[in-house]
Amino acid sequence: MKKFVLRLALLFASCLALAMAPVPAQAAPAFKVLAFYNGTYDAAHISFVKEAQEWFPKIASQHNFGYTATKDWNQLNSLQPSQYQVVLFLDDLPQTSAQRAGFERYMRAGGAFFGFHVAAFTTNPSAWDWYHNKLLGTGAFKSNTWGPTTSTLRVENRPHPSTTRLPATFTSSVSEWYAWNNDLRKNPDIRILASVDPVSFPLGTDPNQSWYSGYYPILWTSNKYKMLYANFGHNKMNYETNQPLSSTFASEVQNRFVIDGLLWLGGAKTA
Repeated sequence: MKKFVLRLALLFASCLALAMAPVPAQAAPAFKVLAFYNGTYDAAHISFVKEAQEWFPKIASQHNFGYTATKDWNQLNSLQPSQYQVVLFLDDLPQTSAQRAGFERYMRAGGAFFGFHVAAFTTNPSAWDWYHNKLLGTGAFKSNTWGPTTSTLRVENRPHPSTTRLPATFTSSVSEWYAWNNDLRKNPDIRILASVDPVSFPLGTDPNQSWYSGYYPILWTSNKYKMLYANFGHNKMNYETNQPLSSTFASEVQNRFVIDGLLWLGGAKTA
């Protein structure tokens, strides 16, 4: 009986010690990401945003960075790189002069940017010349493929931190693909990371909105700013039922680019 009581006392003491032990402080995030979105235009873009709001927090937890999403684009007006080291544009771009001026100051001050799909769309690049012609280099929207499909992408700059884990070619997730008026190959400030491989042609399912030949950059960065742009971010949809028929994060290889790109933009060690 005495032995039993003694064991019970020792067990109680051990449990009490564990309960009173200090909880290790959680490591501070290596960097912080602020994602801007609209979430009101085109069911395919809205679907991508909903996916992003689930996928990015999981990736942030796995790779020790902070992730915050907001619809308040006015936060760009006075945003500083010390507050958020990386900014994402998921399905839109700044619309007011104050937002645009604030974002340009943020980038010139050393902030980092990751834009997706429609974040580059414009038919009037002169309305924000710095963004469309200097930062992105695209100029105006020229054409698109339809309907949304996968594409075989050819990696062009493997030494870049965002592409070191990518094979020479890989299959993207499903997306609608954009072409631009400006030829990015002729821009010395733009470094193309991946483009459509010719084996993808014809690209699209509508004969009147398909690409049959040509050169189409899909992923790129800038030599002047810490930025990445990815042309994907448009899910295939059943527009009658508003149901997504694909996922932007379905390609594990493509996800490597997003993860490693974010880590590079945030100044962390890539995966």
